[in-house]
Amino acid sequence: MFKTFNALFGVLFVLCAALQWNDPDLYLWIPLYLLAALSCVLAYVQVNAIRFNQVFIGVYLAYAAYLFVAQDGVWSCMFEHQFDSLTQSMMASAPWIENTREFGGLFIMAVVCAINLWVQRQTPKLETELDEQVANS
Repeated sequence: MFKTFNALFGVLFVLCAALQWNDPDLYLWIPLYLLAALSCVLAYVQVNAIRFNQVFIGVYLAYAAYLFVAQDGVWSCMFEHQFDSLTQSMMASAPWIENTREFGGLFIMAVVCAINLWVQRQTPKLETELDEQVANS
């Protein structure tokens, strides 16, 4: 079940990264999605990447928090624009729609990394080379 979960989300995150080619801030979003995909790959092959997941959960949640309170962020979408349809078209006609969609993507990436972190903490293993390299740097 855990391998299926990571295979599914790994492919989904790679596809999301590929869809960012037409985005004005593709240099931000392609790496964010690919790093979430890497979390899934590492979990799939059973590499214990606890620190990796901790770091990127922090990155995703910090950016999501920023988008939540930004001038045209999720807060604005909720209270000033009464949640204009987020699915009306893939061309975001308003910045609060784009920021709310991006918030959702960040939240999904953080949740997947958190699930991977939780499962890896439940299954004690010897530290892998990845964790040793991170710890020694």
